[in-house]
Amino acid sequence: MPTAQLDYYAQLEVSRDCDGATLKSSYRKLAMKWHPDRNPGDAAAEAKFKAISEAYDCLKDPQKRAAYDRYGHEAFTQGMNSGGGGGGPFGGGRGDFADIGDIFETFFGSAFGGGGAGAQRQQNRRGADLRYDMQVTLEEAFHGKSTEIEIEVSQSCETCDGSGATPGTSERQCNLCHGIGSVRAKQGLFVIERPCPTCNGRGTVIENPCRECRGEGRVDRPQTLKVDIPAGVDTGTRIRLSGKGEAGQRGSPPGDLYIFLHVKPHPLFEREGTTLATRVPVSFTTAALGGCVEIPDLDGSTNRLDIPAGIQSGKQLRVRGAGMPVLQGRGRGDLVVEIVVETPTKLSRRQKEILEEFKATETGEECPESRSFFAKLKDAFGT
Repeated sequence: MPTAQLDYYAQLEVSRDCDGATLKSSYRKLAMKWHPDRNPGDAAAEAKFKAISEAYDCLKDPQKRAAYDRYGHEAFTQGMNSGGGGGGPFGGGRGDFADIGDIFETFFGSAFGGGGAGAQRQQNRRGADLRYDMQVTLEEAFHGKSTEIEIEVSQSCETCDGSGATPGTSERQCNLCHGIGSVRAKQGLFVIERPCPTCNGRGTVIENPCRECRGEGRVDRPQTLKVDIPAGVDTGTRIRLSGKGEAGQRGSPPGDLYIFLHVKPHPLFEREGTTLATRVPVSFTTAALGGCVEIPDLDGSTNRLDIPAGIQSGKQLRVRGAGMPVLQGRGRGDLVVEIVVETPTKLSRRQKEILEEFKATETGEECPESRSFFAKLKDAFGT
């Protein structure tokens, strides 16, 4: 008859519905009280310390706690000491304690996952997805382009055609799991299913591995790929090349390659979505009298921008349909132009004379903002 064991919650002096913080706090207090260093030569204190440590090791893990709440000590006691894991009755992690998913699969079959553990692990041997970062100019993002990249990636071994076996030989069914890919063992009240240790869950074994790929069915070698970049891409745009990622093991499907685009900064334009923005300096005479400027377009043409008379620095003018193309759509965004009125820094004698003459004719009506500001200043300070 098995020895009765004290309830883990009782050992830690907590209620069954306590939270993790309460559990941890109570354990620390009891551990300090019963630690062998504080109770030298006291065998009862040492046993108490081991008991509360065992209880805390179980209850601090959500999965183990859930199993304990449902089945008590029977969930772990039998079979847990045979795994060779160490660290109390829970040993070395998953090798000694099957997770809840395995328990559900054992009791309820494929209704919770379909196909069993062996089939699921076989499906998970698909090759890894890969990432490639590519820089493009704003002009290339505007027009789109086709280019080629060269990457070194695992590809199906040509010698064995991806099988992993020496040409002329083939895989054979695993003698231990009989092709299922998993084995079952009874542990207490449960029947636990684990990957087969002989074939590592595959269901088959290779007796004569291919020398080229050493049984992996894939080798690393450079590959040149064509990449079509559509017009309108932006930083963060992702292009997926299906099946161009890492080859799967021993004939399993390959992963995908994802191209992440980064648009380089442009000397003239800034971008926000499909909107382009730029700053255009104009002379103070153009700002005063009005005029026009021409701004290059990314399509190779120019955009004529009319400057109204009396425009101020910071004023923004919008050119419709002169921005970036809509990705995988129709039309273009807008171009936003911020006007910067430039004051001349070098004047000839004649230019100075003309400005002096202009100054002598000023009435204050020419610059209403300045007039308004100084009027407010006078009202505020009485000057």
